[in-house]
Amino acid sequence: MNSISVPNQRISSIDLVKGLAMLIMALDHVRDYVHAPAFLFNAADPEQTTLAIFFTRWVTHFCAPAFSFLAGLSAFMIGKRKPKNELSGFLLKRGLWLVFIELTVINFGWLFDLSFGTILLQVIWSLGISMIALAGLVYLPRKVILIFSLILIFGHNLLDNIQFDDSILWAMFHKLNIFMLSENLMFIAGYPIIPWIAVMSLGYCFGDFYDKSVDSSKRRKTFNLIGIGAIVLFVVLRWTNVYGDPILFQQYDRPGQDLVSFLNPTKYPPSLLFLLMTLGGTLLLLANSEKWKGKLVDFICTFGRVPFFFYIIHIYLIHLIAIGLVTLTGFVWEKNMVLAAWGAIENPIPGYGFPLWVVYVVWISVILVLYPICKKFDRYKQGNKDKWWLSYL
Repeated sequence: MNSISVPNQRISSIDLVKGLAMLIMALDHVRDYVHAPAFLFNAADPEQTTLAIFFTRWVTHFCAPAFSFLAGLSAFMIGKRKPKNELSGFLLKRGLWLVFIELTVINFGWLFDLSFGTILLQVIWSLGISMIALAGLVYLPRKVILIFSLILIFGHNLLDNIQFDDSILWAMFHKLNIFMLSENLMFIAGYPIIPWIAVMSLGYCFGDFYDKSVDSSKRRKTFNLIGIGAIVLFVVLRWTNVYGDPILFQQYDRPGQDLVSFLNPTKYPPSLLFLLMTLGGTLLLLANSEKWKGKLVDFICTFGRVPFFFYIIHIYLIHLIAIGLVTLTGFVWEKNMVLAAWGAIENPIPGYGFPLWVVYVVWISVILVLYPICKKFDRYKQGNKDKWWLSYL
């Protein structure tokens, strides 16, 4: 994931939330490669999952919305020191770079497929496209950007009943879909761009709250009110099934199943309820973490200062660990860990996988291995701000 650094002074709470998003995201990616049930059923299926598996998945829902929102917020901050045309150019170039990296370096990291038989449009793609969109939106008054963002976030579920199943363009904009472009080429629109572009532009509108003229107590109070309001609205709409998600909340025979159904709004694309739940939580964390200090905070902030660098190397490390685990358990990694479609159509590795506790052990190991690398890169980046190419990492 790409970040936009504030030239003079970083805000630790923003780095903290970014870092948490990165670390929690890594948990989900380890689960994808290591956990046996990840190849068998959806971790959020009320009829098959357990609460432990579900919450391991659920907590990661906050990552992409938080980072997209914070990327927009950071764009506003850097825009205060640049003319609009420079900010727009900055966002355009970063957005194009992210899309390119998604289709090359990151696609390969996920699949290790030299033939590039699958085109995956995932979170880095959505961030790149959102930056490209924001490059145009920044010329508008912030009130107009705010109205645009809210209309798209609150209104996009009105499009749910529009079906163009054979349209790649529609899949890229609003409906997750898989296409076989040829016998050997698959296209997966995993992160349709509506309403991701609005999440980033909404974050841009929140940048004013970090102006030096805004008292931190006022910011905290405002963020808490908006965050609590978003979560309350999520609960009301989810319980009543009035609007906001194409998959309705269902009640089952067991309370645990009810809880899973209730807390699992649609992510692909993120429904209104998904965004109310995740952005509400993000705002509450931002509101109340500004004064947090200590070694653990510093540890997490390190990842938040180099998120895109971490994102790329963590995918490769997790995939390499999975190759080792596959080999140790008697599978042929060349056959089973060069993934044509990552289980999009069928289980790529029948019989492979480990219990959930192994997922957590591998996850913690990945973090500990990557921490000194990220810390060293962070120091290098902070000490070499004159090197333009570092802004692309």
